[in-house]
Amino acid sequence: MARNRKYQSAVIRFGPALKAFLLCLLIGGAGVGYVWQKNQIYQLGQQIRKRELRLAELDDQNEKLKKQLAIMRSPQFLEMRIKELNLGLTAPQPSQVWRLTEPGPDKAKAAIEPQYAQGAPSGTSP
Repeated sequence: MARNRKYQSAVIRFGPALKAFLLCLLIGGAGVGYVWQKNQIYQLGQQIRKRELRLAELDDQNEKLKKQLAIMRSPQFLEMRIKELNLGLTAPQPSQVWRLTEPGPDKAKAAIEPQYAQGAPSGTSP
């Protein structure tokens, strides 16, 4: 005699429902993971864009400061500031300037070669 459904075990009755639930859970989890990953990619793209804009601003500021430094180092600007501050500085007289000659290759070579002490002549005492 065949058994009725009421005599079947609980695993057999809820097996298809459990499989459907796990399948839905898997698909839903994959969907949530996909959306989360896309959101993270978007946020990272926004951060990169902000930092690239900041880098461009800093590059522009750096160029402006380089130009300002070049202007401030110019002799005309320095002379103007000396006059503004009444420092009383003037250009040196030609007699106050010392000109040094750069040693040639022979002098440099002589400086590199080792120098040895010479023995004293036999008739003298040290």
